[in-house]
Amino acid sequence: MNSPLKLSSKAKTRPHIAILGFSLECNRRAPVTDKKAFTDALYLDADGIHRELERDRSGLPGTLQGFCMEMNKTRDWTPVPILLAEAPPGGPVDHAFFQEMLAVMRSGLQTAANIDGVYLCEHGAGLSTELDDADGEVFAMVRSVVGPDVPIVSTLDLHGHVTPRMLQSVDVMIAYLTNPHVDQLERGAEAAKVMDMMLAGMKTQAHLVKVPMISPAVSLLTSAGPYSELIEYGQSLVQAPIINISILAGFAPADAATNGMSIVVTTDATGDSDGHLARSTARHLAERAWSDRHRYTTQLTSIDEAINLAKEVINDDQRPAIILADVADNPGGGGRGNTLFILKRMLQEELRSTTIGLLIDPGLAAKAHEKGVGATFIATFNRHDSGPFSETYSATAQVLKLNQGSCLGRRGVYAGRRINLGLCALLLIEGIQIIIASARHQCAEPVFLERMGIDLSSLRVLVVKSRGHFRAGFDEYFAPEHIIEVDAPGLTTPVISQLGLTRVTRPIYPLDPQMEWLVPD
Repeated sequence: MNSPLKLSSKAKTRPHIAILGFSLECNRRAPVTDKKAFTDALYLDADGIHRELERDRSGLPGTLQGFCMEMNKTRDWTPVPILLAEAPPGGPVDHAFFQEMLAVMRSGLQTAANIDGVYLCEHGAGLSTELDDADGEVFAMVRSVVGPDVPIVSTLDLHGHVTPRMLQSVDVMIAYLTNPHVDQLERGAEAAKVMDMMLAGMKTQAHLVKVPMISPAVSLLTSAGPYSELIEYGQSLVQAPIINISILAGFAPADAATNGMSIVVTTDATGDSDGHLARSTARHLAERAWSDRHRYTTQLTSIDEAINLAKEVINDDQRPAIILADVADNPGGGGRGNTLFILKRMLQEELRSTTIGLLIDPGLAAKAHEKGVGATFIATFNRHDSGPFSETYSATAQVLKLNQGSCLGRRGVYAGRRINLGLCALLLIEGIQIIIASARHQCAEPVFLERMGIDLSSLRVLVVKSRGHFRAGFDEYFAPEHIIEVDAPGLTTPVISQLGLTRVTRPIYPLDPQMEWLVPD
């Protein structure tokens, strides 16, 4: 990437930068996300953010860590914490709580003195039970409080949706470039560099093109494929006066009017005063994306075939170990992490010597802790969950190990991040090791298994509840060609036709495969 970003010299003044954010990737079919989902995960007021900034910062999102680290290197500055609200991906946030959160943010900004800039740590695919553009609501509120001249910079997940309201409210939006999202520190640092340039007087132009296409989540990895090529090509165009090019594929299960691919090009207004370069570059990238729309496909493996492959691996030590990815029940996309379709088939086929992680079941984890290590009991899955795919099932289980609380990630998207899994238990059911957790996180971090006594190098078949982030966590032991994406039912299925989308703006590809589209002037 040819970066045009150059840091200004140390400022004589000490700018005050407000820090706040709302981060929730919303799956329309998942249960409503309430306040407890945030307070259980990450809901930090000003004092809470200050405490995290004064320690190792591992309790903060990676983008915010990167922003603060780069700001500290760049100039003397004063962080002005407001509120950080982040919950695991799930259903739309309860609107009453969303309004409450907005009021806290607004009040914090209004009472803060001398705000010179604002950093927004967001996701971009947020919904409330009444709004399709929750992130836009946050952005517009911030702009209304700080006024038109204060620079506002935001980081976004590449599964986010950019809207005209967001574009009008924020000076620069910076999306991840990688999927799995291993560049969060770097994008936060980039946001700090842009903030430094704006504090030195830079003004920006930005242009958004929405491409009417919804892509399967498994087609959006950035190691190879059309999305990888598009992002790489976009980055090759980043040279002055272009400041940033962000290409957000969006999040299909959001099922919102905001769905679609968002292409945002931001330029330095000194070299692009009329925004022509931003506009022409965004249109060019949109044309390229649209011409490649047929390449965004998915090739899943049926449960039957996946079970047969697992048998072959278990019966032949010369074959490499494999991961079966339960992509349709990904907690990282709003799945509950508790479907039993693969587990039940393994039990039916007496497929021993396998490991499953993580199954999210707070009630079962608590029961295992009540019974204690070594105990054998009747484990009932999903006793307290009545979701559409949360089938209740009972089997005799032995408790092998117990754990609880937080751990520090060491690889991939959770590297350097403190994650609380709640009560955890390692159960053994007919030769199958199953890790049960209470807090809903996708199994994308090797520490989640290692802390339960699992030796990853010894595994033959590992089942993970994750769509793609596990690839960056487990690549020490499992090469891409040894990963099998399984076609099981669930809230996060990458099969677009099975998502029941009713609220997206039509026509849109691939729901309308014969549609024609031209980039708007």
